[in-house]
Amino acid sequence: MRDAGPPDSTGSGPTAPETDAERRRRRAQFLRDLAEARALRARVQPRRAKAARLRHAMRMRTFRW
Repeated sequence: MRDAGPPDSTGSGPTAPETDAERRRRRAQFLRDLAEARALRARVQPRRAKAARLRHAMRMRTFRW
C-alpha cells in the first residue's frame, strides 16, 4: 500500500516542523487507507456492515441540528 520512502524521523532529535502540505498528504493517505479497510471489512462481513450502516442511519435521523 505505502511506497517505501525515506524513514520518518519521529522523535529522534530536533527536526524542522512539517509543512501543511506534508500534513495534508499524510492525512489524505491515512483516510485512503481507512476507507480501503472499511470497504474490505464490508466485503468480508456483509451482515455486520449492513447492521452498522443501519445503526449509523438511525443515529443520523435522530440527531438534532
